[in-house]
Amino acid sequence: MIWILMFLGAFIAAIAGIIFLVSCTTKFSFIKNKIVAFLVIALLFCFFYFTMEWINALTIVIYVTLFFLVSEGIGKIIQKKWSCKTKFYWQGWLALICSVLYLGTGYYLCVTVAEKDYKLSSDKDIGSLRVAMIADSHLSTTFDGDGFAKHLKTIESQNPDILLIAGDFVDDGSKNIDLEKACEALGKTNFKYGVWYVYGNHDEGYFNHRDFTAQDLENNLLKNGVNILSDESTLIDNRFYVVGRLDKGVSPDRKTIDTLISGLDTSKYIIVMDHEPADYDAEAAANVDLVVSGHTHGGQMIPIRHIGVLVGANDATYGYERSDNTDFIVTSGISDWALKFKTGTRSEYVIIDLLFDQMD
Repeated sequence: MIWILMFLGAFIAAIAGIIFLVSCTTKFSFIKNKIVAFLVIALLFCFFYFTMEWINALTIVIYVTLFFLVSEGIGKIIQKKWSCKTKFYWQGWLALICSVLYLGTGYYLCVTVAEKDYKLSSDKDIGSLRVAMIADSHLSTTFDGDGFAKHLKTIESQNPDILLIAGDFVDDGSKNIDLEKACEALGKTNFKYGVWYVYGNHDEGYFNHRDFTAQDLENNLLKNGVNILSDESTLIDNRFYVVGRLDKGVSPDRKTIDTLISGLDTSKYIIVMDHEPADYDAEAAANVDLVVSGHTHGGQMIPIRHIGVLVGANDATYGYERSDNTDFIVTSGISDWALKFKTGTRSEYVIIDLLFDQMD
């Protein structure tokens, strides 16, 4: 419901934005006619619609409108305070330059992938363990199956012991060829403790129009040696547990964290994969050691980064925090869904170094 309201609000804002942009565009010396202004805006919208999909075209309109509103406001303040007028429409050029810089930077931060490092310690005798974690690859969005394989090689070069995939491996727009190539790449990896996976809210698909099924996804993962955890736990090397939770949004009747860890040897380190960062209180109360999540895309774009927390959809949006004896990490994701812009965050993969901190 939250997303429906956000999309509806964005659509209304875009319509209002186009009307406002038409009036602004006529202030340029080379465009004086509203019909011509509307046609220019419509053509640009269609260009981005067909090259970047409707959600990105909508986003561009909204943010360009915001920059025109700000620059127009600055212009009115300057005019009122200093009574200076100019025939040169500098407000429009300022808005266009800011739009290009902001959205261009947002596109770059979305389609390029950085490494994010964390160093954690524990009084549990885990020795040393290097964990790689990714989430929200949403295959076929910012990279295809071959692109995923390249990112996987980069991650492998960091010599992690294990790879955790915290959901949304695919999306409704993902292609079967990319799924197969990405899974084959996972099958060729050589992590000491393998690859472990939990489902996200997009993995099973919402609209059933992609060229593979949820069962095809599962079959491809299993065929290539990926371990799927669906409300399950496993003890690895008699050193640590990996617990995989079903997605809260897709499976509201999933097992509680207390039920999942019941019977586990709590003297051993417990890592929980939970796609949505939305059960912090229960997970901290259960005294698990580390919870890794994705889903939020790091807040996506300024100024919407904290909306998920404010409306209660998420307990956190990005980064690290500690509650009681539990460490929580939320990644911004290695890719994105249909939207190809990130600001205030960027696409990433995560490397977590866990060390045994022997108490004196």
